[in-house]
Amino acid sequence: MIIESMELLNYRNYESLKIDFDSGTNIFYGDNAQGKTNVLEAVYLCCTAKSHRGAKDREIIRFDQEESHIKLHIRKNDVPCRIDMHLKKNKTKGIAVNGVPIRKASELFGIANVVFFSPEDLNIIKNGPGERRRFLDLELCQLDRLYVHALVHYNKIVLQRNKLLKDLAFHPEYESTLDVWDEQLAAYGVQVMQHRSQFIEQLNGIIGKIHRDLTGGKEELIISYEPNTSPEAFAGVLFKNREQDKKQKTTLSGPHRDDMSFLINGIDIRRFGSQGQQRSAALSLKLSEIELVKSLIHDYPILLLDDVLSELDSSRQNHLLSSIHHIQTMITCTGLDDFVEHRFHLDRVFKVTNGSIRKEN
Repeated sequence: MIIESMELLNYRNYESLKIDFDSGTNIFYGDNAQGKTNVLEAVYLCCTAKSHRGAKDREIIRFDQEESHIKLHIRKNDVPCRIDMHLKKNKTKGIAVNGVPIRKASELFGIANVVFFSPEDLNIIKNGPGERRRFLDLELCQLDRLYVHALVHYNKIVLQRNKLLKDLAFHPEYESTLDVWDEQLAAYGVQVMQHRSQFIEQLNGIIGKIHRDLTGGKEELIISYEPNTSPEAFAGVLFKNREQDKKQKTTLSGPHRDDMSFLINGIDIRRFGSQGQQRSAALSLKLSEIELVKSLIHDYPILLLDDVLSELDSSRQNHLLSSIHHIQTMITCTGLDDFVEHRFHLDRVFKVTNGSIRKEN
């Protein structure tokens, strides 16, 4: 699986851009705030229908413009594919695959798998549980359409239930409808938890060796899934906590409050790990993500590295670079010194200057 080319029109600071990618390593370098990350964001957005930054469509469209377009040419198993995405300020985005419009953004999943690695991901372990749930959701949504279906419905029902909990103060007669919402919430919530549990189990089958190699055999890393409640108990917990939910006017139990822990030699590094341990574990997590995707789809994902090398020390840089030489990779950075120092092969180099990209020899 490789991305062959991309075209942008009125995308952030790019008025118009056409770029051809190499199947190996593509480096985008230049000063900060020139548009390097925007290229990676456009690739990710076109493959997943979401910005890795969480940006809304209207925030992505170039200033003073009403619409933006992305066109991505992909080759998967030697079969060409084109994704067209049309972003509009006040309307739902339009998406077409090989010229045929699709009804749901979830139909994009599986066409091209991408793994995004940014400096923020290095803090996934020490940040709050919302960041870790976001990691689970972003990766699982690319790999499992059944998970997408369960998660979308679960999130909608949580929002509707929360609205009802707020409305009960003015319409207490609506309380009987909570039984209907709770039944649906439990059904979809159980599916979300089961998929997450299976995903973390699969990651654990890969991450141990990767982390041992990264740390020279000194550390054993295990990921532990921490559901807010068990699948078997979820329906009962919803009923038990109903009075508290009514007081707080929000749903206090369920997968939207799940977490995951990272144990190094049995110690929870969220609270007791050094920054170095947390960063090594985050790096191992991303490398495990790549290997898990390969094991499930029998092909490597496209790797997007957004200025990560500058945040890693020399040994972690070496480990990362030696792990990705066989994957199509797009890397942003401010300079090429790190790659020269590590004698890393650069297949294609682009200089980015204020919304303009020039290919270099």
